[in-house]
Amino acid sequence: MPTTRSSKIAAPFSASTRISKLPEPLRFPLLVTLSLTLSSLLYSFSAQFLNTEGDLAAVSRRLDQWWEVGALLGWRACELSLAWWGGYDGYDLAALSALSHGPPLYLLGTFYGVSNTTILSSLLIDAITAALPLHLLRPLSPAHASTSPLPAEEKDIISSISIQILTTLLGAVIYSTTLYGAYASFLPTSLVTYFEGIPTIVPAHTAKPETLFPTMLVMGVAARTFIFTPAAATLPSLADAKARAFNPATATLWETIVYNVWGFRARTKTIIKRTAALILASGIHTFVQTAVTLKGVEPIGALAYSSVWAAAALFTGVAFGFVGDV
Repeated sequence: MPTTRSSKIAAPFSASTRISKLPEPLRFPLLVTLSLTLSSLLYSFSAQFLNTEGDLAAVSRRLDQWWEVGALLGWRACELSLAWWGGYDGYDLAALSALSHGPPLYLLGTFYGVSNTTILSSLLIDAITAALPLHLLRPLSPAHASTSPLPAEEKDIISSISIQILTTLLGAVIYSTTLYGAYASFLPTSLVTYFEGIPTIVPAHTAKPETLFPTMLVMGVAARTFIFTPAAATLPSLADAKARAFNPATATLWETIVYNVWGFRARTKTIIKRTAALILASGIHTFVQTAVTLKGVEPIGALAYSSVWAAAALFTGVAFGFVGDV
């Protein structure tokens, strides 16, 4: 039995043998370099063959200051560092990229008339240029590997088609209703007030949850991939056993504080950490892209818009947390 299990564990991580020869300090700089280089090449290809450059140039502000370019490149490096030191694999980063890069692209497609070709190509390029270099430098995690060492119960959960569909629909519904709630309250006023020169805000007044739902299915798939699947694949840890054995009558003050603040199951901790990462990535990326690259947008308007997507990420993480406890 030990021999069989060890061989199963080694299979998903066989790719690491070609990476182990690289010195550890070089791997993250290589990841950033590969990602930025591939992104530049694919965007150049897209501009030449798909004619996307004119679409984006019409609504983008000129970046004349060094700090503006530095902010965009620096945030890209921060996104990659979050994935690298967070232990994410290529699937995780592709999903996180869709969740964080989708909101500003949705804004361009819905209110600025940017074509669907440009929106979809940009979303795909951002996801590919983030995930592919990471996949080359790090093997898939057990949650996404086809040959996984996970026990049968966890395998059944993450491979169940019905669970995948239901959690995807749940995520899409939450994103749809959150965005609809923003449209029905403060967002139209923010768009008019702080987005100078915005071509139209009619979609904000005509949107319904059911009309938003098909578009938000992309967010549902990505949220399920990034939050629910890794959480479902998380095995009980030593900390879980300690938490079950916690006795408030004999525990010290510090042990009681730690238990009350962070005495969750390993699976719940995974959901909390990934939800926090999603809120951070989605909120900051949407703010930076909207405030820095889009013509006529004031920072307070970018903050209002990005807060909608940060809230959707929070609500989705909470919902997945409840589902994970069922």
